This record gives sequence, C-alpha cells and structure tokens, in this order.
Amino acid sequence: MTQAPFDMMGLRQVVHTTDSIAVLTGAGISAESGVPTFRGTGGLWRDYSAEDLATPEAFARNPRLVWEWYDWRRGIIRQAQPNPGHLALAALEQQTVGRCANDASFTLITQNVDGLHERAGSRSVLKLHGDIWLVRCTGCGAVERNDEVPLRELPPRCRCGALLRPGVVWFGEPLPRTEWARAYEASRHARVMLVVGTSAVVYPAAGLAELARAAGAKLAIINTGETPLDSAADWVFRGTAGETLPQLL
Repeated sequence: MTQAPFDMMGLRQVVHTTDSIAVLTGAGISAESGVPTFRGTGGLWRDYSAEDLATPEAFARNPRLVWEWYDWRRGIIRQAQPNPGHLALAALEQQTVGRCANDASFTLITQNVDGLHERAGSRSVLKLHGDIWLVRCTGCGAVERNDEVPLRELPPRCRCGALLRPGVVWFGEPLPRTEWARAYEASRHARVMLVVGTSAVVYPAAGLAELARAAGAKLAIINTGETPLDSAADWVFRGTAGETLPQLL
C-alpha cells in the first residue's frame, strides 16, 4: 500500500482535490437500509436461492414464482430509506461536480437494482445490473417503469398480451452494453476509485476496480469484510458505508 490503510484524512484530501472520481457500490450499502442481500445468511426466500430464481430458465419454467419473489423484494425496497452512505455519495457528487464544473468528474457505478442512490439524490448513476422498478416485455420488447407495490397482476402482462419480466440482469445474461461501456471509460479515466459495500468477487463488475488501479488511480476499499482487492488498495476501511463515507465530507 502506498498510503496508511486507515488514513481517512489522506483520502479526504485526495478526494477533495481530484478532478475525476469513480465509485463502485455493491449490496452492502443497501443492506444497511434493510435490503436483503443475495449472499450470506438471510439470502434464501422460501428455501430458494437467488441462483434458483434470477435466471431466464427459472422464468421460463415458472414466471409466477419468479414474480412473487420480485414482488416481495419490491415491497421491502419500497419501505427502505437511503442511509448515510447513500446520502454521503450524493453530497460528494454535488461537491465534486460543483468544484470541477464538469458532470463527468463523478461517476457512480452500482451493482444494486433498488434505486436508493437516486432517491438519495445521486444523478450520475450507472446501473450494471438493471433496475427492479423497470419491466420489459418478453414479446414486443417495450420497457417502462412500474412502481406498483404490490403488483396488481402476477405475473404482469404487457398491453400486447405477452409476459413482462423484471428489468434486471439475470445470471447468465450480459450486462447492458451502454452502461458497461460508460462504466469502463469512467474507471479507466478515474484518478480515485472508491469501492463500497461489495465483496469484489462478482465479475465483470469487480474488474472495474482492477482496471482503474492499473490505469494509475488511487483505490479505496470500504467494506465490513476482507476483499480480494485489499492488497492492491491505497486505503482499506473496515466498516459500513454509513459509518465511513460521511467522514469524507
């Protein structure tokens, strides 16, 4: 490590003087708001794992079951509120863009589908795994926002009569091309990257931090547990996003 691993003052100074920040967030930041994670304890629903339900094959076999799971998740997310970690990132974006007078100076890349970053006030959000509040028609391909909680119809159908599916990326599906391209470029040009609330084991998203580091960016890890990126990071903070990120402001 090139810096003291728990040097918050050093990270704060770099963050507030750089002209390009990229942030990668994972399930850990939303878990602080009460949103269940796929992995670890509490990751099952009716004895099903995410790998059992979040696949095209599962949807083809039993679309109602898959939608019951997503309807349950949407209900939990609707009750959740952005936590201090979400709010700190929104404030950091506002400060950075205002100081640099450049909207491209701050990019938030998230693996989360819950929309809590936007509710906290973040504007430049790239959603690598989609958005649980969007639905896509399996027939005509139309995409629209759906905020119904609970859903009136399970499984929901498009006006064309075909089944709707959640607007998220399932296991085995590619990431959205445009979002990925923008995330790749933001990571490659970042001078500082913050990796927040993620185990950094899910690829290709975890590879963005490696890309940023290889391109010369300073790397800060904020997570409750160890990650494979820790040994390459300039700063490592063991704690929650809600405890740690407000200290950057």
